[in-house]
Amino acid sequence: MAAVRFGGRTIRIPGPPLLRIVVGLLLILGGMVGFLPILGFWMLPLGVLVLSVDLHPVRRVRRRIEVWWGRRRQRRETDG
Repeated sequence: MAAVRFGGRTIRIPGPPLLRIVVGLLLILGGMVGFLPILGFWMLPLGVLVLSVDLHPVRRVRRRIEVWWGRRRQRRETDG
């Protein structure tokens, strides 16, 4: 079973790789119309997280964002 580590947590993502890619793309597409009542902008990062399990370029982007976010949090803790 595939798993993603983000923010110190491990999230297991079940299913075959093709299904995960389709679900990730659908989440991203649904997030782009986030102004609709049920769909929301929360679907964009979730779609990227699901896609990062199987697609290496997306995984690199996710890791860069995670490193940037961690450094930002450290700066705020040391400044405050």
